[in-house]
Amino acid sequence: MLEPIMQESTPSLIAAQLRRNIADGALAPGTQLVEADIAGELGVSRGPVREAIQRLTQEGLLVSIRNRGVFVSEIDESDIRDIYEARTAVEKAAGGILAQRDHARAGAELLRFVERMDKASAAGDGSAISEADMAFHQKLVELAASPRLSRIHATLLTETRMCLNRLQGRFEDESARVAEHRGIAEAIRDGERDLLMDRLDAHKDDALVRLLSAHEGNKTTAS
Repeated sequence: MLEPIMQESTPSLIAAQLRRNIADGALAPGTQLVEADIAGELGVSRGPVREAIQRLTQEGLLVSIRNRGVFVSEIDESDIRDIYEARTAVEKAAGGILAQRDHARAGAELLRFVERMDKASAAGDGSAISEADMAFHQKLVELAASPRLSRIHATLLTETRMCLNRLQGRFEDESARVAEHRGIAEAIRDGERDLLMDRLDAHKDDALVRLLSAHEGNKTTAS
């Protein structure tokens, strides 16, 4: 029997492109999105662009301001805290699922991303470290095979990238960043659920300290 071929709709494809541009900073916070301009650039009608914008507005990546238009959402201190609390909650839920399944295989897969981070760290390639970092968290939730967790997590990862792009938060010692991810992967591999929860919380707390410190520094510089 042949399986139906699943093809994404045009609005989904447009939303994915816009989401990537928001994540990598090409569409910076506060940037206005104009339907007609986007439709012209992509060579499509305004209908699917409007639907894509509506999806991203529902996700919180865009904000619609009456009589002004649609803009890429701004990120403030409360947003940073909320993003990381929500993302950690999703990852803990996924981790709990993995601990009850083939946790050894899941841990081994995640350790491959840690090795990518380690090699990038040794090469001093900050961009590659960040890419492997995001891929690690995406894979962690993906392995739980929960479409709803993955859907929620995808938006949270985009917002995480927005935080990092805007605030330029970085580990002073990248080896510590690698070690945190290795610890999470090993806890999953060994089926140590409680240890995993503790390490995910510690990872969140460390990220918040760095990002909020950078955010405060940016405000001081701007003033």
